[in-house]
Amino acid sequence: MSAKGKGGPGGRSLNAHVKRGRKDLKPSSRRWIERQLNDPYVQRAKAEGYRSRAAYKLIEIDDKHRILKKGDRVVDLGAAPGGWSQVAVQRTGSNDADRRIAAIDYLEMDELPGVAVLKKDFLDDDAPSALLGALGGAPDVVLSDMAAPTIGHRATDHMRTMHLGEIAADFAISVLKPGGHFLAKTFQGGTERALLDLLKKNFRTVRHIKPPASRDESVELFILATGFKGRARVDDTADGRESGDD
Repeated sequence: MSAKGKGGPGGRSLNAHVKRGRKDLKPSSRRWIERQLNDPYVQRAKAEGYRSRAAYKLIEIDDKHRILKKGDRVVDLGAAPGGWSQVAVQRTGSNDADRRIAAIDYLEMDELPGVAVLKKDFLDDDAPSALLGALGGAPDVVLSDMAAPTIGHRATDHMRTMHLGEIAADFAISVLKPGGHFLAKTFQGGTERALLDLLKKNFRTVRHIKPPASRDESVELFILATGFKGRARVDDTADGRESGDD
């Protein structure tokens, strides 16, 4: 499979519409189907063998910030259906003889060469030890595309996903190698200060990113923390830096 990571997805949208005669479809379902049909990233993922359009978000972030390197060990949280794991395999050189990617999700995820797949809830008490055991060593990178199931209330959805981000960050800080990186999904909103403060204490650089593959209308953002310094003392002051979306 090829991965043309730079630039937009190219091509043109199909401008497809779901027939209005389909009375069994709710308007929201109709809009979702039409968006998928017309999304060039969806078409590109199918053509290039990726399991989801989300793969291009990681491709675009890594093309710019170079967080994945050959030989790295990577943890992929909320991995299903496996698009990010596919990218991690390509960029680290992981294979079944030397698996360097450990992926976890409570949803089903098909096996993937070079990836140890754990069908398990990351919030289970034994999940961190299971991940490290499957990985065979401390990770260089922790990726988290976790998001809580939405209920349609924006503030609540945001807070639930931010809670997952904080748990993922705490895990990353407890297991990463010095110099390692952490990338996590978040949503635009006003309740992420605690997470940013935690990351600034423990990483050299913290920034928000919205890659081109993230839909313009989406409130989704990603937090990238690079250059892990080691767990900070409680009384340490934040000395990282944060830039705006880039």
